[in-house]
Amino acid sequence: MKRLAFIVATWFGCGYWPWGPGTVGSLAAIAIAWIAVHFGGFGPSWFLLWAVLLTPAGEWAATVVEKEAHIKDPSIVVVDEVAGQWLTLAGAVTLNWKSWILALVLFRVFDIWKPWPARRLERLPAGAGIMADDIMAGLYGALVLFVAGCFNL
Repeated sequence: MKRLAFIVATWFGCGYWPWGPGTVGSLAAIAIAWIAVHFGGFGPSWFLLWAVLLTPAGEWAATVVEKEAHIKDPSIVVVDEVAGQWLTLAGAVTLNWKSWILALVLFRVFDIWKPWPARRLERLPAGAGIMADDIMAGLYGALVLFVAGCFNL
């Protein structure tokens, strides 16, 4: 089960990227979503479902990896970025090149900035804290992306 936890937490190895593993996790989430939209006919609402389904598995995996690594919120854990990025994409009114780029930028900005209450949620224990701050960042990103989409931006 530890091996499965590492696979999920690092999002199939994305977390091992030496520079900016969180951004690599976000890019992997965008790539999967883009493929789903263009080859599977999925729309933004599916990304909300995916984020909701991934969150408990991500919390479990992040908890296991944090315990094994003996480090709080190890940088190899990027499943939180995947869930948060999908949540941001769920706010898209339409999916075009601008919304894909804006979703990536918004999520990364909110994930790094961690406006209230994201920073506070980060203090939750183990995997709950690892996932919660990125879920909050994803919600902020989704809201801004939705409002921008309403103004055809």
